[in-house]
This record gives sequence, C-alpha cells and structure tokens, in this order.
Amino acid sequence: MMGLAGFSFAVPWALLGLLALPVLWWLLRLMPPAPKRQIFPAIRLLFGLRPPEETPYRTPWWLLLLRLVIASLVILALAHPLEDARQPLPGGGPLLLVVDNGWAAAAHWNERQATLTDRLRQAEREGRMAALLATAPGADGAKPQIQGPMPAAEARQALGRLEPQPWPTDRKAALAALGAAPFSEAAVYWASDGIADPDGADQRLGERLAQLGSLTVIAAPPSERALLQRPPENDSEAMTLHILRPAAGPGRPFEILATDRQGQLVARQTANFKDGDTQADPAIKLPVELRNRIATLTVANEASAGATFLVDAQWRRRPVGLVAGADTGREETLLSELYYLRRALGPGTELREGTIQSLVQGGLSMLVMVDIGTLTAEETAALKGWVDKGGLLLRFAGPRLAENAEDSLLPVHLRSGGRTLGGALTWEQPAQIAPFAPTSPFAGLPVPDDVRIFRQVLAEPELSLGEKTWARLTDGTPLVTAERSGRGWLVLVHTTANADWSNLALSGLFVEMLQKILALSEGVAGGEAEGALPPYRTLDGFGRLGAPAALATAAGPEVFDKGLIGPDHPPGFYGNEATQRALNLGTNALGWQAIQSWPSGATIEGATVSVTRDFKPWLLAAALALFFVDLMISLALRGLLPGRAPVAGALLLLALAGGFASAAQAKDDDDSALNDTRQTRLAYVRSGDDEIDKASQAGLMGLALVLRQRTAIDVGEPVAVDPAQDELAFFPLIYWPISNNGIAMSDQALRRVNDYLKNGGLILFDTRDGGASGFASFNRVARGIDITRLIQVPQDHVLTKAFYLLQQFPGRWASGTVWVEEGQGRANDGVSSVVVGSNDWAAAWAVDESGQPLYATVPGGQRQREFAYRFGVNLVMYALTGNYKSDQVHVPAILERLGQ
Repeated sequence: MMGLAGFSFAVPWALLGLLALPVLWWLLRLMPPAPKRQIFPAIRLLFGLRPPEETPYRTPWWLLLLRLVIASLVILALAHPLEDARQPLPGGGPLLLVVDNGWAAAAHWNERQATLTDRLRQAEREGRMAALLATAPGADGAKPQIQGPMPAAEARQALGRLEPQPWPTDRKAALAALGAAPFSEAAVYWASDGIADPDGADQRLGERLAQLGSLTVIAAPPSERALLQRPPENDSEAMTLHILRPAAGPGRPFEILATDRQGQLVARQTANFKDGDTQADPAIKLPVELRNRIATLTVANEASAGATFLVDAQWRRRPVGLVAGADTGREETLLSELYYLRRALGPGTELREGTIQSLVQGGLSMLVMVDIGTLTAEETAALKGWVDKGGLLLRFAGPRLAENAEDSLLPVHLRSGGRTLGGALTWEQPAQIAPFAPTSPFAGLPVPDDVRIFRQVLAEPELSLGEKTWARLTDGTPLVTAERSGRGWLVLVHTTANADWSNLALSGLFVEMLQKILALSEGVAGGEAEGALPPYRTLDGFGRLGAPAALATAAGPEVFDKGLIGPDHPPGFYGNEATQRALNLGTNALGWQAIQSWPSGATIEGATVSVTRDFKPWLLAAALALFFVDLMISLALRGLLPGRAPVAGALLLLALAGGFASAAQAKDDDDSALNDTRQTRLAYVRSGDDEIDKASQAGLMGLALVLRQRTAIDVGEPVAVDPAQDELAFFPLIYWPISNNGIAMSDQALRRVNDYLKNGGLILFDTRDGGASGFASFNRVARGIDITRLIQVPQDHVLTKAFYLLQQFPGRWASGTVWVEEGQGRANDGVSSVVVGSNDWAAAWAVDESGQPLYATVPGGQRQREFAYRFGVNLVMYALTGNYKSDQVHVPAILERLGQ
C-alpha cells in the first residue's frame, strides 16, 4: 500500500494508467464526430452538384478535457484511494506488539485487542512485518516468548488466539525474552494493563521497549478499574465488601453482583467511590438465608479474575437453632444451659430459638438440643427427616437425658443414670480430656490441662463405639460421639452445655469444638481440610467459572495461605461437590497500584480504532455522472437533440448522477430484499465494532454450513442489519451480539424490533462474556422490548429437542446461563421469541474460508464446539418450526380420535 499524509491507495499500480492520458488526448483529438445526416429530395442531385472540399473536424478542447477527467477518475477509483485518520506507523522497522494478558488486562480486553488489530491492518497495508509478545505465562505454563517477526496477517491470527490469563503477568520473563531482540527502528505498541509491579519490572520493561524504537502505550484510565481484593466481612447485620481501585480519580459508582452456584442473581449492590478515594465499602443487607446462598461476588463490567471473589464456607453465616429442655428462670445467668452456647456460636452464626418443628421448617445448618430427654412422635419424625436430608443434630447431656436414655436420635445407646466423677460418695477424681485422635474432626486442637469433667453419661459397649467416638476422656470413656444418618449427622456431647457437669464450657476449647462441628453441616466445607485439594472449578481470565484448567493440580494449605496463583493453581474452587475451598486472587498481597510514570518519549493513548474513508464509490459515481454529461454534449453536437434539450438534459443527468450513490444503495437494498425472500437467510445486528461484526458474520456462515450438511435447510449468506433502518421480517432468526459499550435502541429501532417479535421472529441476544456481567449489558441495550418474564431454559423446552437432544448450550464459553422468554398461551403458539445468553456462540461457530475454526472454545475444545453447533441447529429449527416437536406428543391421541 502506498500513502501520503493520511491518504493511501490499496492498488497503487493502477495509477500507472495516468501515464496513458497524453496518448488518450492525442487519440481523442483525431477522432471526428459522426457525419451529419440531411434529408433532401432526390432531384436535387441533378442540379449544382459540386463536391465541396471538407476540412477535418477537431473535437473541442473543453470536451477533450472533460473526457480526460473521466478517465482520470476511473483510474484513481481503480487504485482504491483511502483516507486513514491515523498517521503512518513510526519508524522503518517491524511492528512489535507487547500485550499484558494477565488477570488485570481482561476488563478492557476487547477494546485493546481491536486497537492492536487495527495497527496490524495498518502494518499489512504498509507491507511491514510484525511480532507479538504476551507478558503472562501461557496456559501450558510456558514463559513469555516472542512470536515472529512474521507477516502482519499471521500476527492478526495469533493475536486473535490470545486470551487473558487468570494469573499475574511475568514482566521479568518478558524482559528476558526481549533480550537482544533483532529489532531496530521498530514501531512498538505496549497494550499495558496499567498496573505496576512491586519490584519495578514494569519500569524496566518500558525502558527496554523505548530502546527498540518509537514506543506507544495503550492503557485505560486506572480510576475506571475496580477490584475485590480484600475478603468480605459477614456479620449478623450485613456482608460488607471492600472494593479497591488502583488510582484516585473522580467519584463514580461500580455495581456489584452477587450470584449463587447456579448463576442466579441474589443481590445487586452499588459501590460509590468519592472523589479521590481508592476504596469503597458497600454492604449487602439481606437475611442470612439469602446471604448464605452467595457463591460469587463480581464487579459488573470489570470481567476479570481479580474482580471476582469466590465465597466458600468460611465467609458464610450458618443459621443454628437452640432448644433447651427447661431453662426457666435462668435465662441470662451463668447457670443458663443456653448462655454459653449463645456466647460461643453468636459471633459467627445466626441463632434462632423456638420449637423443634418451627426451627426445622425454617431451614437450619445445625440444631442444638440441650438436655431433652423425651421427644414426641411428631418431633422425632420431623427431626429424623431433617437429619436424613443433611441436617446436623447436636445434643448435650443432662439429668433428663441421663434418666431417659432410650432415644432413636442418639449416635450410641446410653446407660441410665450417668456417671459421677469426684465428690463425697466416690473415690474417682474429675477426669481430663485425652488428646484427640488423628481421625477426629477435633484433631490438632490443643487440650487445656485445667479442663475437668465431673459427670457424664456413659455409652453402652459395642463394636463400632471406637469409630463413633470423636473425643474421649483419659480413662477411655467417650466424651463426644457421632454417627451418620442419611446425609446428616447425629452428634452427642456426653456432658452438659453449662458448668454443672464440667468446666469445658468455660474454656476456649468449647468454642473451637463447636466451630468444628458446625463446619460439618450440609453445604459447608469441612473446616481445615487436610492434605491437597483437587481443582473442582476454576476461573478463566474473564472471571468465569468453568471446568478445571488442563494443567491445574491439587492445592495444599500453603497455596491457600500464601495465594500462590499460577498455571498449576489458577483461582477457583478446590475440593469436591460437597467440600470446597476457594482460592482467590484477592486474598493474597496482590499488587494493585497504577503505574505512576511511563518511559521518557513514550506516547500514551487510549484504545481507539482509526476511521478509514473509502473514496472509490464516490470517484466512480463522479465518473459516471460526467460520462452522462459527455453523452448529452455529444448528442447535441451531432444535432440529435433539438432546441434547448441539451442544456435541460445535461442538468437532468447531473441531478440524477448527483444522487447516484443513494440510488445505487436503494437498488442494492431492493435486490437484497428480493434475495432475502428467495432463500432462507440468517441475520446479525451490526454492533459498530469491526471485530464483533466479523465474528458474527463468520459464525453465521459456519452455522449455515453445518445446517446445509446436516439438515434439509438451504441457508444463504448471512446478512448484517440495522434495526433502526432495515426491514427485519425477512429473517427467521437474528443474532444480536452485545458489546460492552452498547447503548439503548432508538424509538424507531424499538418499534421495528417489537413488530418483528410480535409477528413471530426470534432474536438471540448474546452478551459474549460467559455471564461475567450478568444482565447489565442486556438490560442496557434491550430496554423497552415488549417481552414477558425471562426464565432459564426448562428441561422439557422445545429448544432441547428441536433436532438434537441437548441439556447444555455451550458456545465459545460454557459457563453462562441461557434464558428464554416464558411462553404465553396462544401468543405465537407459545414460542419463545427471545433467547438470552452469554456464551459467545458466533465465535464458536465461526470458520474461515477453508472451513477451519477461528476461535478457541474454552474449556471443552472440539467437543464443546460440536455442542455449540448442535445448539445452533436446534435454535434455527426452533425458529422455523416453532413448537412442532412438542406437538408430537399429541399424535397418538389424534390418531385415536381419527379411528386409525
């Protein structure tokens, strides 16, 4: 490509045609006009016939000039002139792109990637080589390495495969990779995440890049970033969050989304930063039951592993019920049987008191019963069902239980009366607690020497007594026994919860033992898990939970304590379905300070894409207009146009030619509309982002290819539409990609979309972020669309069986939830007109000209891509056939009614 001062030519060799203009001038001068025809009577041939001497006729110079102008316009149009708002790349060497692709780069990843792609296109037009360096370790654990130099087109493909990682950058390794890089006078672009390294590696990397050539830094304003770094505080009133930003700036709000394990939104809270503040502390005030459902906290529109905090058992408050046999008159005294339990459990739980039936029905993690000897049949049945479903029943002994030892809700059989240690009538001395066995949940807890047991209830000897014993006295008699019952636990402390039978309740050991028991309740991780925990679900760079990363290995206690995040230990949940522990980026001493200074001479700019103007259509339109003018003048000179017709015709043709571009566009629209009615075609909504639109087009082309191969549907080329201007009724399915900067629709677009949906159309809204931003971006774009309530795709929905049998709908990502409009009776035959998701299906469907996939599917690879194609086939079938598949269940009844 050749260019000058922002102008360039895509086909510069076509300019050689300008050299032929002098020859064309010479030829046009010698070309006489057509002979003038005159009708006269034949008899005149007999009189005065003299052959006149004629001189050659010359074309007027101004007409020659007009024709040369037409030829020049055609030659310039064929050279394809472009005006690029961006100046040519600096330097004369290759283009070097350095990309920070750690966790902090994910928030504005699409904008930075579009900017770098634009620079690579510019390098491709200028015929320059390119190289790429990612500063974070790869998913395979490989250290940063330079890719290239290579052609800019290949670098664009390599950049498209690059993804942000859920661990920090390694700028030291990137600096070592540069080493003695063979670059001179390079155009260096550093897409920085804007976050400083505690050891100053960012400064050293910037200085090295400045030495290689002209350095341009692409970075977003640091005050527009937010991070959930410090763990939340969950007290009896609210869950308090701590949101940080790397640099002070003007006041602005950030939205925090709290979701459960199924991705359902539990709470939405706004964190308001004041002017100059770097920390905000919003509080989520919800009942404990709702707060305990929270599994993920996310900063909306930040979409990074650092803006996502995973909540495990240690951050939850568990509801605990308290029931005493008889505590009348001793409520708030040291003699109360519930006083010590309230003091021990109150700071970390929500305590409830009432009847057994009311507490069990209200939902509990643990129920504590203090010295209850006899239970009614209704109470026994209620407790038995609750424990079998996962409840933990903790009972303390006392005089009543000692006299009523026959109880089915005890882990062991008891002897009546109990055992007294010490006193005037016994030779035995008060007993101490023996060290806890390694298999006990209390293992590792230190036993104070001054704790004494004065009285206890005794268990009947049995073979399994040793397995059921969690704590025993020094003489070997059980102090705490437990047994599984269904999914729950039955636990018995063989002494009282107050100081009547022991001084255990006066010690810190009492609190620690209760915490260990509470940690075993349903849905809570088992306290301080011993050994290494295998990865269960891990985060990707955008903060999306998914299947464990390929290289993720089991994490030991030191990984959680020190926050050792990397390819082998990505952030996420570790353990199993029942017992999980969260590894978060925000729990370690993570650096979160903005880079204060950049290398001297570096240019700092935001993520922008240049605007390129194409002059080829306008030059061709001007050439065509002048050609019509030349035609009219030629006809006039030959006498073929009478009177003032030449002037009027020329003016008319100029007016027609002036509207050539719009007329041609209208004709194209009419032809396109005609083509849309001749063949089934899918459409996508233009987003304004070239990369998103190209992915949408390639995705629908890939889906059309699969449809032609696997079904009887003959789908044509996909069409880009603008809801505000284009007719939507031609398309059974419209794919609507939503970008981060998407804005609400205009009134005209909203009317067209509502009419389209009302008349049976189907729109797939795709936020493309794997559920990271929830419904924020969808709500912003789709505000005002006339749809009913959105629900998760039911298991029996037609979308799960329209062609393939499916229960999951992955795309490029697999963690997002798919929502559909709830069917409303006979409206549209009960067909859902809107499908909303975030799995970036177009990228999963997208193929190049050779049919090869353009984007990686994470984390399931080719199998995930296959399911993405199947979802696309089901979606098109659903759009074309509606609830046809659900109607098949009525076929037997219909045949029976027809007598067949």
